[in-house]
Amino acid sequence: MSNLFLYIAGFAASATLVIYSGTKLAKYGDIIAEVSGMGKAWFGLILMAAVTSLPELFTGVSAVLFVGSPDIAVGDIMGSCAFNLLILAILDYFIKGRPISSAVSKSHILAGFFSILLVTLAVIAIVFNSSFPVIGWFSSSSLLLGAVYIIAIFLLFRQEQQGITRQPAQAVPAVIPVQTAVKKYTGFALLVIAGALLLPWFADHIADATGLSKSFTGTLLVAATTSLPELTVSVAAVRMGSPDIAVGNLLGSNIFNLLILSLDDLLYSSGPILAATSPNHALSGLFTLLMTAIAGIGILISVPKKRFALAADAAIIIVLYLVLVTTLYHLK
Repeated sequence: MSNLFLYIAGFAASATLVIYSGTKLAKYGDIIAEVSGMGKAWFGLILMAAVTSLPELFTGVSAVLFVGSPDIAVGDIMGSCAFNLLILAILDYFIKGRPISSAVSKSHILAGFFSILLVTLAVIAIVFNSSFPVIGWFSSSSLLLGAVYIIAIFLLFRQEQQGITRQPAQAVPAVIPVQTAVKKYTGFALLVIAGALLLPWFADHIADATGLSKSFTGTLLVAATTSLPELTVSVAAVRMGSPDIAVGNLLGSNIFNLLILSLDDLLYSSGPILAATSPNHALSGLFTLLMTAIAGIGILISVPKKRFALAADAAIIIVLYLVLVTTLYHLK
């Protein structure tokens, strides 16, 4: 019991470090992006998504290289994708009078489609991992995920660039010197990496000590923690009146997460990573597909008003996430 307490305390400390540093990282990344002349599209879909996904990246690195727990790595990725959509639904609460789906650009639908495509490929790879040729020690499905990611980012960036070129450029004054922002950005990035490297070690021992399945621990405990920077940044963006940045960040993070999954496979030298993990992760992927589809339908329909604190699409996404977590808890 005393060891379990230490594992929980260590996990909480690592999670706090990731959350605090991830928030600061996004802040200084925003300053660098604005001062350097990057558009909101590049920042939200690519730079912000990559920044807030650093915990998932280095948690996966730690899980496969140091802890030897591929289930934690894959569970973190698939769980983070589902949790990011839960965040999107929670953001609906902070938009008064109308759903968040009607407050954002329909250009996010393309990002949603690419997210569905990548998650679908991941689910197929989980269920039929033996059908994909193995190259050395990793699956060819990882190369496919990486190729689709590059195509997605290229098309998404080109689409958004076509939109911002029609708008006159505006000079943005630097809040702090760029050199200072870069130094702080680098420092907090290192702290995020440190916290993310420790998370899977504590999560793995908590799973062993409590008897919980590692697919459940990775999907809920680790994934929710590593997705908290997305939650903090997205809520702040909505409160500042920039829901497009928030939604772009969340959908972009899901796309980036699937690239991380392919990188985890390359780093896991014992064979294809999906062949060494629980098939339960496919369930997380299927629920992510359902939640993404509901979010896309909401953006397409764009209901102008909502009668309650949450719109129907947001409420459905939250219910789906709760069903996923409950189901995974009962699966071994």
